Amino acid sequence: MSGAPRPPDASRPVPTGSVDVPAPRLEWSATTSRARDLLGRLQGAIGQSVIAVEEPVRQLLIGLLCEGHVLLEGVPGLAKTFLVRHFAERLDLSFRRIQFTPDMLPSDILGNMALDLKTQELRYRPGPIFANVVLADEINRAPPKVQSALLEAMQERQVTIDGVSHPLPHPVMVIATQNPVEQEGTYPLPEAELDRFMFRLLMTYPDEGREFQMLRGQDARGSMPPPTPILEAAELELISRSVEQVYVHDDVLRYLTQIVRATRSDPKVLLGASPRSAVLFLRAVRAGALTTGRPYAIPDDIKALAFPSLNHRLILRPDVLAQQISGDSSGVGDPTQRVMGDLIRSILQRIPAPH
Repeated sequence: MSGAPRPPDASRPVPTGSVDVPAPRLEWSATTSRARDLLGRLQGAIGQSVIAVEEPVRQLLIGLLCEGHVLLEGVPGLAKTFLVRHFAERLDLSFRRIQFTPDMLPSDILGNMALDLKTQELRYRPGPIFANVVLADEINRAPPKVQSALLEAMQERQVTIDGVSHPLPHPVMVIATQNPVEQEGTYPLPEAELDRFMFRLLMTYPDEGREFQMLRGQDARGSMPPPTPILEAAELELISRSVEQVYVHDDVLRYLTQIVRATRSDPKVLLGASPRSAVLFLRAVRAGALTTGRPYAIPDDIKALAFPSLNHRLILRPDVLAQQISGDSSGVGDPTQRVMGDLIRSILQRIPAPH
């Protein structure tokens, strides 16, 4: 891999133990250090109020740096909404929360044309989607017509009303939550909408130690000062621009390509990951490397983000899922996600990582 092409800012290769990567310039070093320090500050600040946040906060930050959307899934009471609120409060960005309900209309999200009483003209009144960070709470409670209203906003970063396109603010990130247990009065997200989420994060119960710390800290939370923003818009813009400059060696890129393509040929999978998912996966890997303080990606970055990047994009064969459910006597957790986790781990094990 020492003969690999180098990006314009490379001066000499630096051994990393597994791959040779270009040496960053001084300004690159400052940017990567800033991204790593920012992640630590966010995790520390949010961790004062929400337990077990290290990895979810990192993945939310990766999504924000890439303008990628994130779906949080878990049973009620795991502080999904609480986590998103505290994450947004640490950003110097606009934030709106939309509570999805079965009686919603698309205009409740996108906005509508309203009569201006002064001019007697119809003017566009923007909806709550016009914010930098949008919390779509219990997204699967809205009917398909409302969910489809989000597709253009999530993909094109704009909404179209009466044939006129209105660009959304930059950056824009949709963080949605859903409850996988209570299915009455809900509408499953279609594959086209799921594919627009960069990550699906599966939140689970905390371990005994973390839950004990949560209960122990309840008395102190009332005296905590209001949260102050940690990440300013200018700093976010600087770090976000650096994501696409993170160096990915051809061997690392080929490794990611093989993983995505393996999902389409696995006998347990009915529908594998799309090319769009590969593009989002690569973007997430670049941002993930940046948050660890590196200006280059390594295979471990791919392994760390494989499950949240792919678990919502694969459709298992019905017979595989039925066999898992019939043979599962534990009754703990979602059998679909257990099969999905085993599947993605097996793909990572059988595809050799570059050295």
